[in-house]
Amino acid sequence: MLGPAYTLTGRVGDAIALLEPAAEIAGVLGAPPLGFLAEAYLAAGRVGDARNAANRALRLAVERDERGWHAWTLRVLGTLAASADPVDVEAASDAYRGAMALAAELGMRPLVAHCHLGLGSVARRTGKPDQAREHLVAATTMYRGIGMTSWLARAEGELRDLE
Repeated sequence: MLGPAYTLTGRVGDAIALLEPAAEIAGVLGAPPLGFLAEAYLAAGRVGDARNAANRALRLAVERDERGWHAWTLRVLGTLAASADPVDVEAASDAYRGAMALAAELGMRPLVAHCHLGLGSVARRTGKPDQAREHLVAATTMYRGIGMTSWLARAEGELRDLE
């Protein structure tokens, strides 16, 4: 995912301009360019384009048995469902849980933490404080343990919003 500093500098459009050509040759490169493009589109508010790119990335990851990218793309789809208005709780939860299961199996601890953050955020926004706290505490613990300070700050912010 594009880091917060990158998106805050207004360079999402630059990222999209670089990623779109890469997505055109994704048949050769596989899922990564499409997954990154989906995230850039989402950051730019282009939700339909984000969903299309993420679905293409998921198909490629599954076809090529790229399990890490499969997990990553499921998390992107979870984020898309979580950002819908209203939140698509079932789609977000299913995607995050699927991504988390694959990521845990593959030892992708940062991705597991991202999924906990996503599940916690969805639970908080849909009035499930106990579930939210459980996932947000797991996310903060994991982020702290692996030194992901900007993500730790996000998770701590979600916890504060819960109180």
